[in-house]
Amino acid sequence: MSSAWLRANAVSWSLPQTPGTLAGALADMEFVQADPIRAPARAQDLILRQRVRGYRAGDLDRHYRELGIDEDMVYAYGYIVPRLRSLLHPRRHPRATNGAYPHDTRSAEVLEFVRERGVVHPRELQEHFGHRGVVNAWGGTSSATTVLLEELHRYGLLRVADRVSGVRRYEPAPAPAEPAAAPGERRRALALRIARTLAPAAESTLTATVNRAVRPIGGGTGSATIRELRTSGELAGRTVDGVRYLWPADLVPTDRPAPARVRFLAPFDPLVWDRKRFGAIWGWDYRFEAYTPAAKRIRGYYAMPMLWRDRVIGWATCTGPGSEVEVGFADGAPASKAFATALDAEIARLRAFLGPK
Repeated sequence: MSSAWLRANAVSWSLPQTPGTLAGALADMEFVQADPIRAPARAQDLILRQRVRGYRAGDLDRHYRELGIDEDMVYAYGYIVPRLRSLLHPRRHPRATNGAYPHDTRSAEVLEFVRERGVVHPRELQEHFGHRGVVNAWGGTSSATTVLLEELHRYGLLRVADRVSGVRRYEPAPAPAEPAAAPGERRRALALRIARTLAPAAESTLTATVNRAVRPIGGGTGSATIRELRTSGELAGRTVDGVRYLWPADLVPTDRPAPARVRFLAPFDPLVWDRKRFGAIWGWDYRFEAYTPAAKRIRGYYAMPMLWRDRVIGWATCTGPGSEVEVGFADGAPASKAFATALDAEIARLRAFLGPK
């Protein structure tokens, strides 16, 4: 087994040969990471456009309600299918001895306010309870009521109803259809989902990523969960260049060559998410530079890795609808006519996805 095997299967297991419907892609992926930066579009839209036929920027939010999906935290924040909600909740609250969310007067009042209104915009809470600033998770300042809405959402008491101009509106979370599964069962199911999303994943990366997802469940760590799945045979693995890689045992390795297609990938696409694996199997280091000072950027504010067949050979940048698409290469551009044709086709697909200026 070699890095070529890892490349081929990373691409095959992550990207469909033929894009399908939005509902079908969500049923297959179950989790799509989200990020609000639009340069040229949000991460969730860039991820889905590679997996959904005719996808346009914003389709996920436009069809959010009819798709029956939620927003939540797995190993990162994003969109989830209902099955994952039953695995993620209930989350244990660190300040409560029994794990249940420890209500105080304000949180109880906010929850009751949402239950009375049905769907609530954060601005409505500010108007009703007043505006008081608090430090948010990013170190900035947010309304205290907005932070409280986010906390009630994280612990499963509220869900995101929809978004208005990008702002989340909340509604009461539905009662579980059946009692929660045992913590161990939830941990293992979540770990298998993450392993499938990132397959083949370096064991150290998978362990740390799973730990972030299962820690609020309790009853075991990421490393314990991975050991259980390896012992049961539900995770398969091989060592390449001294690194142990794992994947769900039911994934079938590919023997087909990757299609002669160029794809501009989101910086948070599952295929490039693990930067260590990226460097190991594609031979160069990729860094997301949006938070790097402009003078120190090498590839651009929002450089999208460029996949050609089963190799990531460079990057593309585009600031939005109507903007030029610029490309760069890690080790020179392929000289073939097939690549030039495929590159033009991907630029055309990106422009159609973004729509008119």
